[in-house]
Amino acid sequence: MASGGRSRSGALLADLLQSCIDKKCLSSGKLLHGRLHRLNLLTDTFLFNRLIELCSKCADTGYARRVFDRMPHRDVYSWNAMLGVYCKSGKLEEAHELFEQMPERNAVSWNNVISALAKSELEGKALDVFYEMVLQGIMPTRFTLASVFSACGALSNVACGGCCHGLVLKIGLDNNVYVGNALLGMYAKCGCYEDAARAFGDVRDPNEVSVTAIMGVLAQTERVQEALHMFRLMCRKGIHVDSVSLSSVLGLCTKGVNEEPDAADGEGSMLSLCFPLGQQVHGLSAKLGFEKYLHLCNSLLNMYAKSGDMNSAEKIFNNLLPKEVSIVTWNVMIAGYGLKSQTDKAILLLHRMQSLGFEPDDVTYINMLAGCIRSEDIATAQDMFDSMSVPMLNSWNAMISCYFQSGHDAEALNFFRKMQFQGVQPDRTTLAVVLSLCAGMGHLEFGRQVHTVSLKGTSTMDVYVASGLISMYSKCEKADLAQLVFSKMTEIDIVCWNSMMGGLALNSRDIEAFFLFKEMQQREMRPSQFSYTTILSSCSKLPSSFQGRQLHALVAKDGHLNDVFVGSAIVDMYCKCGDVDGARRFFDAMPVRNTVTWNEMIHGYAQNGRGHEAVSLYRYMVESSEERPDNITFVAVLTACSHGGMVDEGMGIFNSMQQDYRVEPTLDHYTCIIDSLGRAGRFNEAETFIEMIPNKDDPIVWEVLLSSCRVHGNVSFARIAAKELLRLDPENSGPYVLLANIYASLGRWDEARTVRELMNCNKVVKNPGYSWIDIKSGEQTSLEDDLKMVEG
Repeated sequence: MASGGRSRSGALLADLLQSCIDKKCLSSGKLLHGRLHRLNLLTDTFLFNRLIELCSKCADTGYARRVFDRMPHRDVYSWNAMLGVYCKSGKLEEAHELFEQMPERNAVSWNNVISALAKSELEGKALDVFYEMVLQGIMPTRFTLASVFSACGALSNVACGGCCHGLVLKIGLDNNVYVGNALLGMYAKCGCYEDAARAFGDVRDPNEVSVTAIMGVLAQTERVQEALHMFRLMCRKGIHVDSVSLSSVLGLCTKGVNEEPDAADGEGSMLSLCFPLGQQVHGLSAKLGFEKYLHLCNSLLNMYAKSGDMNSAEKIFNNLLPKEVSIVTWNVMIAGYGLKSQTDKAILLLHRMQSLGFEPDDVTYINMLAGCIRSEDIATAQDMFDSMSVPMLNSWNAMISCYFQSGHDAEALNFFRKMQFQGVQPDRTTLAVVLSLCAGMGHLEFGRQVHTVSLKGTSTMDVYVASGLISMYSKCEKADLAQLVFSKMTEIDIVCWNSMMGGLALNSRDIEAFFLFKEMQQREMRPSQFSYTTILSSCSKLPSSFQGRQLHALVAKDGHLNDVFVGSAIVDMYCKCGDVDGARRFFDAMPVRNTVTWNEMIHGYAQNGRGHEAVSLYRYMVESSEERPDNITFVAVLTACSHGGMVDEGMGIFNSMQQDYRVEPTLDHYTCIIDSLGRAGRFNEAETFIEMIPNKDDPIVWEVLLSSCRVHGNVSFARIAAKELLRLDPENSGPYVLLANIYASLGRWDEARTVRELMNCNKVVKNPGYSWIDIKSGEQTSLEDDLKMVEG
């Protein structure tokens, strides 16, 4: 007899069955089953349990059930083994029926059912079974709690997960790494990242799973550098590094190289930190023998492709045999070429991929189309789209975006129509792009149609689409319709608030924009940088500067003073309210300035009659700043020269535009020079200059010259300018009025009367002017007082 009372033949059969289990050899197991019958070992429950275990390994539920049914003696292990067979094969109804028939259940029985339900995406039922298990007094094990935490994470049921966390502490499993990892994962899936970090801290001996999980948590909270530091710590502590850990780190490196550098941290761009680490991980993966693991190779390719190093990506790719790659591998390479705008290489790779028997999927085509969009290769994008048998929605969206970004707005709208004719339902991305098209083209009627499409089949408006509608109606000068869309929103995010404020400001309804900003604050919606930029622009057009100063204080309170766009808006606000010195003090204190900031300050000096300071600041900009002057810069400084009587200074700056900065002069620049020459009374030079400009038939050129003639009483040039204006714009009352005023100022009343009679004869009507003032009586008026004054 063998030890434990089993015969020598029984012990031999047990060893043979174990060998079959290890090799998953069911045919040999069936032969051993027959041997059991011949040796009359039918009462050896242990051997039959092993036979059921073999059936489980080989996924043969039918044979396992026949063995189970014919067992003369079953113990709890027999029932659990059969239950495990059903659970593993996903036959949950049979598993439930068997579970109900079990004469005795232990923790393994409950674990089998809970785990099977959780893996089959029946997490709610898994939790119900767990509650029943606890009520029956069965102590959960680490395997039970791991499945339960997985179910809680999938359901985002942090309340249940928190209760189970308490149970973990109560039964003393808080130091178990298996439970700790599951707890960490649950909190991460529920978005409780601080709790996840604490759960990681409670794991006494973290393993590679723990570290990989916490790196994912840190990445979710945009703490990429901390996540990478965690990986370094993992290596220093000698924690086992597997291919999954390395793939996770490469994902972090990829995320890092695509992030914008933080200008305030002084640590340089994330690219300079993450890309070298990615290269080190590449070397480590080769050292550990993981270089042929496909998922790791794909991660390496993705990291190199996203960082723009296609040479390294090509070396890895070329070392892989065709049988070692997947469709994901090809897609990553095509996406990499797309990011580099190398559509020719992407097309060659696509053809090579197809020649080797790989069929492109939706991701392949999307990556190809994205590459075409970046390189503005519409023809190739269209050919690629036409080659698709059934284009998916993402492909339609990509084509619409391709036409939109290439400036082919009409073609983009036609593509949208074609999409509708083929019965493809647009999503929020489609509608947002098409609404942007309508806004840019001023295509109100088409925008209304898109509005109708967006409401089809839904009772609530998507905030993303609503923001596009508000912007479209606003840009089409239908602010009332924009407000109607806004008022019907049940949930409004900061983007919608900003769109509505921007729309009101765009339509010169600045007081309403300010009231909307106050309402947003009352609803405890925190303003963003764009909110402040928009409302500061509105404040600069209001009759009172008091509101602008209040906003400046709010910006400081919310910590947006260092934002260059908000800062530029503050400079503009102070300048337009006449407080140029206040604007300059803020300008000098700004840690970061861009070209817009310099332009606002220069223009502020110009508009407030401080031309010499404007020119001085311009000189300082070109000599000490990294920002190059642009079209707007030259308009501002030339305006300053014109208003300040610095004619020769202005001519010198004008001549330097093309020579030194390669900025082509526009009508605004030419007009500034004509205005400057006219103000100085240098009419002969102005006439010569007008002959040189390419757009001398624009009315503004002659309006500027006519205004200067009035200042200097130059009748001869005034007649020439008025004649040109009447030729270009016969219904404009401006030249009649200006010419009549010139005659009147010189006491030539008969000629003035003649001009007025000619104006009446031609039925030209002068538009009435208006003005308003800001009334102050001891104290600064509030915005509400200003509004009452305007309405009164």
